[in-house]
This record gives sequence, C-alpha cells and structure tokens, in this order.
Amino acid sequence: MEKKKRLQALIDYYDNGNKSQFAKRLGITAQGLSTWISRNSFDIETVFSKCENISAEWLLTGKGDMLKPASTNADSTIATPPDDTDQPKAMPLANVLGNIKVKPIPLVTETAAAGFGNGLLSIEEKDVKEYYVIPKFRYCNVDFMIEVSGLSMYPHFNPGDVIACTILKDRKFLQWNKCHVIATREQGILVKRLMPSTKDGYITVVSDNKEYPAFDVPFDEITGLALVVGSVGLE
Repeated sequence: MEKKKRLQALIDYYDNGNKSQFAKRLGITAQGLSTWISRNSFDIETVFSKCENISAEWLLTGKGDMLKPASTNADSTIATPPDDTDQPKAMPLANVLGNIKVKPIPLVTETAAAGFGNGLLSIEEKDVKEYYVIPKFRYCNVDFMIEVSGLSMYPHFNPGDVIACTILKDRKFLQWNKCHVIATREQGILVKRLMPSTKDGYITVVSDNKEYPAFDVPFDEITGLALVVGSVGLE
C-alpha cells in the first residue's frame, strides 16, 4: 500500500476523515499534511509517536494490519524472525529506522537558512516547517531542505519545489556550475549556479532562466553556502 493510502487510512480511523483534526493530532499544519499526501510521503517517526496502537511494520511497509494486536504490549515493537530458540524477538522502531538508514530532514524557513553560515550551526524548532523522511536522500548528507521561490532557476527548478542541501563549511568545496543556496546580507537567500568571477574577492552567480542575467557577489557579502544535492517537485 503506497504511503498516501496509509496516511488516508490513518486519517479515516483516528479522526473520521477530518484532515485538519488529524494534522492537529500530529502537531503539524493542515498545509503540511496536504503536502505529505500530494507527495506520497510522511514523517514516519511523527506519525508513529502520535497514533496509538499503530503497527510499525504496517507504517513502514504497508504490510499486515494497521493496528497492533490487542495482546501486544505498549512498547514500540515489531516481530522479527525466530532465532535458535524458536521464539520471536521484538525490535524497537528506532532500530528498524536505523537499519534502513532513515533520517528526518528539516524543511526550514528562509530565516533559518540565512544563518547557516555561522560557526555554531543550529536550526531551531521555530524555524522548521516540517520534517520529512526521504529514503532517496539517505546517502547524500542532507542538512536541510528549503522551498524554491521565483523563476530564476526555471526550468531546472519550479517555484515551490523543495531542494535538499548540504552545508559547505569551506569555500574549497564549491562545485563550479552546480546549484547552490547562497545566504547573503543584502539580497537574502539565492538559489543559483556558481562560477568563478573575473574579479578578485567575488563569485559569479548564474540563473538557468536566461531572462535573468548573471552577476557578481562579493565573498564578504555571503554569510553561508550550501550545495544542492537533490530536489522534490510536483508536475
């Protein structure tokens, strides 16, 4: 069963199909819940922690029954195949998530991203819109995700696309002609391709949309840099 169908089954069971009420149950916005449904994804740990008696196996794979058997204790467990003693062992949900290398990724506001260049990186809860578990990114060292605004990177990115980013601590890790998120003091957050500049102490930022001309930005204007390693978008 695909994830959005699992999510709809939970909404129907716990809140009689009321999406707004279910979003409140999870502690997320109604818009966030709608995004999960449209993108066929959800934060596994958030759902598991807020929905009592849910089967971890069903939540992770869609297999089996949605609810744990009445005889199952209150701990978060799923059964594993019998070992030498022919007795099933229980595996905590955290171990299951660890085995499949799933890490929730924060979708942050532009305010949060603007500060990622400081030495003591800290993304505060107030700056996180949602958390997402995206298995595709599990080997990409993704630090945060942020929504694209404007048309400067069209057609590579559309407004509303979500890009996954790895924070760069050192300029030597810049990758020329690759998309980066640049936090600047005067212009805010920019999503651009980076190229060397002919001016000392500057970098050239390039848009994919040819309607937007390239321009130079001084390095001392930049407060943070992140490499774009992936994206999630809708048709």
